[in-house]
Amino acid sequence: MKMHFCIPVSQQRPDALGGRYVLYSVYLDGFLFCKVRYSQLHRWNEQLRRVFGNCLPPFPPKYYLSMTASMADERRDQLEQYLQNVTMDPNMLRSDVFVDFLKLVQLDTFSITTEKASLDIFLPDGRSIKVEILTSDTAERVLEVVSHKIGLCQELLGYFGLFLIRSYKEGKLSVIKKLADFELPYVSLRSSEVENFKVGLRKWYLDPSLDSRLMDCRAAVDLIYMQAIQDIEKEWAKPTEVQRQKLEALQKEGNQTKFLELSQEVWHYGYVQLDPCTCDYPEPGCGTVLSVGNNEVSCCITLPDNQTQDVIFQMNRVKCWQVTFLGTLLDTDGPQQTLNQNLELRFQYSEESHWQWFVIYTKQAFLLSSCLKKMISEKMVKLAAENPEMQIEVPEQGKSKKHHSQQSQKDYSSFLPRKSKIKTAEVDCGLGTIKEEGL
Repeated sequence: MKMHFCIPVSQQRPDALGGRYVLYSVYLDGFLFCKVRYSQLHRWNEQLRRVFGNCLPPFPPKYYLSMTASMADERRDQLEQYLQNVTMDPNMLRSDVFVDFLKLVQLDTFSITTEKASLDIFLPDGRSIKVEILTSDTAERVLEVVSHKIGLCQELLGYFGLFLIRSYKEGKLSVIKKLADFELPYVSLRSSEVENFKVGLRKWYLDPSLDSRLMDCRAAVDLIYMQAIQDIEKEWAKPTEVQRQKLEALQKEGNQTKFLELSQEVWHYGYVQLDPCTCDYPEPGCGTVLSVGNNEVSCCITLPDNQTQDVIFQMNRVKCWQVTFLGTLLDTDGPQQTLNQNLELRFQYSEESHWQWFVIYTKQAFLLSSCLKKMISEKMVKLAAENPEMQIEVPEQGKSKKHHSQQSQKDYSSFLPRKSKIKTAEVDCGLGTIKEEGL
């Protein structure tokens, strides 16, 4: 599936010969990823083409005369499309020519040189592990270093990920984004303009039943046990009073296996909870708390009369969704490094045999979109396992997993510019059975 790349702004800069060039600000998941010139991307595309041939998406052509404003906007939109489409091939994502270029532009953008460094990786129970890395190490490499240090089985790395997490003095916790395999955690942490950010290790699957695949690895059990305790303490998972008493007894006994087995019955266990936000259901401006997992989006909505209403959207009834950036970056030469101030995610949902849109206004729209993609990916893998004659290719954390399927997942991920100040950030297909004509 496509990644959340966009280029919302570009700036003209003077070059050494007295001319001018365009510097594009590339954002990933709403955060500034790098600033890069067209010529750099063009050379990268040529290197990729030598390796992958005609598998690459079309690259914007060169202009040998001065560009008009409309031509410049068109090129910027085309570069957005290129970055989104080139990340769809899992083999390309793993290639040295792909990763090495993105490492270089991340380091150059934030003026960080490659050198040895220490990085604290926080566990779900609040403890941290200090690992020795290079500033140019990718998230995939750092995860391998961490797993070796804690004894996590290598074959289980795909069930975990590194996340940017924000902590607050009162103990509140926000998961901001999952780091892509090719992102540099050291750079991401140092470049963030938000205080109290840290890199955390968390499980990265939203089907709670997948816990069973990790139970033979002591380190994996320790991690999901810590996260289960944290989720209950933070009230992301909501046990009944009877369940809570049993869980507390099992925790005192140190019986992790039984604790995790009982956790499977707890409401919202294994879900990701977003910060409070607003939505347009049942009317605009209603506050809501979203919990995402187990193939559903669960909303606790505060109504105008301060009563609450629980609404659940099943993913098998979601047709598509889009993330939209509602505004413009006015200070294009300033330190603006996040797009998450004015974001909405809207998805099309089938209810009583007709489609309608549900709109959520949240700074964590990109994280929510990633969670929706994750649930679809897990569902497709499960369907493929139940139907061996199917052939589906499901990219997961930069790794290709092939199954048999008669039809493939369609993906509609793009950042479509609007002529007004509103920019459409991304559109994704919710179900593999939905045809393009349905959008």
